Amino acid sequence: MIRCMLLCCLLSLSKLFAQPVFISGQTTGDYPYLDYGLGEDRLGGAKMTYLDTAVRVRVVDSVRSTYKVQLSTNHFAYLPKQHFRRDTAVWKPYHLTGSWHVSGDDRYDYVKIGLDERLPYTSRQEISPSRIVVDIFGATSNTNWVTQLKTVKEIKNVYHEQIDDDVFRVIIELQHPTHWGHSVYYEGRRLVVRIKQQPKSLKLKNLKIAIDAGHGGSNTGARGLQTGILEKDYTLLMAKALQEELTKKDAEVFMTRSTDTTLSMNERLALVQGAQPDLLISIHLNSSGRATVKGTSTYYRYIGFRPLSTAVLNEMYKLDLADFGNIGSFNFTLNGATDFPNTLVEVAFLSNAEDEARIRDEKFQRNVGRQIRKGIEQWLKSIR
Repeated sequence: MIRCMLLCCLLSLSKLFAQPVFISGQTTGDYPYLDYGLGEDRLGGAKMTYLDTAVRVRVVDSVRSTYKVQLSTNHFAYLPKQHFRRDTAVWKPYHLTGSWHVSGDDRYDYVKIGLDERLPYTSRQEISPSRIVVDIFGATSNTNWVTQLKTVKEIKNVYHEQIDDDVFRVIIELQHPTHWGHSVYYEGRRLVVRIKQQPKSLKLKNLKIAIDAGHGGSNTGARGLQTGILEKDYTLLMAKALQEELTKKDAEVFMTRSTDTTLSMNERLALVQGAQPDLLISIHLNSSGRATVKGTSTYYRYIGFRPLSTAVLNEMYKLDLADFGNIGSFNFTLNGATDFPNTLVEVAFLSNAEDEARIRDEKFQRNVGRQIRKGIEQWLKSIR
């Protein structure tokens, strides 16, 4: 508390005297992230990116529970205060990029970029053509060679642009139109972009699929309108139905929970990332303040993962559920993972009497598992 008050005082003085004063520090804690602005909803503010730990940032203002950080001359973001640790390091007037090394193994391709500091970054997916774009803030190009080995399988081309005096852009063109996931992290001061290669066989029996049954334990989720049934119990039943469907097809299945267990969102994300699946399905039940609202929906955050979400939704429609839509830019923790294609399935509404009756029906639960499995298969078929 005292440290926070001192930081706020320093920032207030900098504004009072109109001096470009900032506080130097690093990201800390589990899954630090940047927000675009100060807006909020029940899922939090709109996230710009997750970051690695010990990434150097400059705090220039304090607003409620966040710090405003300056990423470059013209770019700012907001960092939760619990993810910042002040230090006494001297901020350099500029930072330079170094040489690149591009290679692959039997599962991933890697782009490794030399830097003189662990600088903040963002990444995004692009489609038609499929690319990964990474912006490194505070960096100026001194990259004079890019070594690419023939071991790469998913990377088609890599190159860079200096889009601002202190913003360095990395462009990675992919061989396939489908995004299978990427991760950005540091090895020392070298930035690594790890790209998942498209599996050699696009059949369920050759894939590892993670299933997340929403809520659990003390986190009960929504409650049924008429019977009071709990979301946590029925998401687990449907997750197990999907597990059975996939197992019949000889797919490898990873469950974040198989019992009534309490797990935080960060714990779920760590479990799934540790399992390194080929894709993730998260199952939830919806709720609304209006009892007339009903239907099924799927959710994604990144455009490269939308095809999976639409394929699953098209199969869910065959259960004669109303259309609640395909929702993008969804600020849900598991949708925020870039490591693997993922979608959140909101099966139906517990707050609607008709949907609630279906959710309670064992045959419907089994059919949900079947239709999600078919949706995954249709997605895979569209890729071949």
